[in-house]
Amino acid sequence: MQEKADSKRVPTAEEIEEAQGFCHFVNDSPTAFHSVSSIRARLDNAGFVYLPEGAAWHVEPGSKCYTVRNNSSIIAFKVGAQVSEEQPYHFQVLAAHGDSPALKLKATSEVAGCESYVQLDAEPYGGMLDYTWFDRPLSVAGRLLVRHENRVSSRLVQLDHVARIPSLAIHLDRSQNESFSPHRERDLMPIVSAGLCAPGSFEACLAHVAGVSENDILARDLFLVSSEKASIWGIAHEFISGPRLDDLMCAYVALEAFLAATNPNAILVTCCFDNEEVGSNTKQGAMSTFLADTLQRLSLSLGASKEDYLRALACSMLVSCDNAHAVHPNRSGLYDPHNRCHLNEGIVIKEAANQHYCTDAFSRAALIAILERAGIPYQSFANRSDMAGGSTLGNLSNIQASMHAVDVGCPQLAMHSFSETAGVRDVAFARRALEAFLSANVIITGAESIEIDPR
Repeated sequence: MQEKADSKRVPTAEEIEEAQGFCHFVNDSPTAFHSVSSIRARLDNAGFVYLPEGAAWHVEPGSKCYTVRNNSSIIAFKVGAQVSEEQPYHFQVLAAHGDSPALKLKATSEVAGCESYVQLDAEPYGGMLDYTWFDRPLSVAGRLLVRHENRVSSRLVQLDHVARIPSLAIHLDRSQNESFSPHRERDLMPIVSAGLCAPGSFEACLAHVAGVSENDILARDLFLVSSEKASIWGIAHEFISGPRLDDLMCAYVALEAFLAATNPNAILVTCCFDNEEVGSNTKQGAMSTFLADTLQRLSLSLGASKEDYLRALACSMLVSCDNAHAVHPNRSGLYDPHNRCHLNEGIVIKEAANQHYCTDAFSRAALIAILERAGIPYQSFANRSDMAGGSTLGNLSNIQASMHAVDVGCPQLAMHSFSETAGVRDVAFARRALEAFLSANVIITGAESIEIDPR
């Protein structure tokens, strides 16, 4: 029987505090580069050791380590104290992503607009809900690659509230309320000046913020992102709204669960990948070798063989974490009537016949057994049979490192909007669910049986 949260109960002070922590994380993470920086700071403070991919690794039972690729994807792991060469081991993995739909600046981004306007040339990154980006405050954030003598290094930058995409007045096109489909080349060019800034001012501002000369900026990955802050609202303080809830909400609860969980007989792993919104098929995406490389390298460092590693994978489990579609109050007919989810009622288990979600009966049963034993609420989601749904990273990561996997997420409204909405209580519900998974020693035998050993 599916566990249900008491949806009538208002958030507790503890739940609000946990949701506020998530809001701070969102506000500190305007891009995937910043997300990784925020996660690294938490791991460093918790005593984790950074293992560069290009260095030799030394890992032993009890180790707490992390590695980074492209400064936009990160994998952290904790080796159980009882893991040894003599004893079979396995992985219990969480995976989320740190990128979100945005406008990515082109290489030549500052352009002279009509009249005296200065504008920025950008293109959509991911499946943006385009119309929501008009008349909203925009910041520029990302990384610069900067030359210093014979070295080129990466620097994070952020310019707050420097741009905006103005709407066209209704008086000039009265059909806009009937149908508004922005032209991405013409209409999504924000203004940064109406004539008070000279040509080159934007580039000069970037250089000033980075503390370098313009000539030393060789390349950049810069995005136009929301300047608005995530915050809690509502009469009962039950909502969180802000940018990038998909998928920073899952990235945050996965990290919090990972830091809190202990499991002496397993290797606990949490991943935050880049480029999920554009297909994950990059060197730092979920479809890359990043996860497989990391798991195999830490296995070898522990003294395990390739055979031991493959045996471990066969006994391992991945929880892929990416937000789910809560029922919209005005468009409830677009959802399956029997497999739908709601705000503040717990983590969502997602399933699709086309396997765009990686959940199957075996992985679903394993997770439900853990959640019900711990008394943690959960929900189910499936798309209407006549509608194509989205995909996420669980099935993609399994291409390189195959293991039993289940897709979950936090319910939210307005996915891929400039500002999204989720439930305050779902932060704590999701963190508790993922912590329960990591803390339960999950012993898998093929696809025949699962033993849950709570710790």
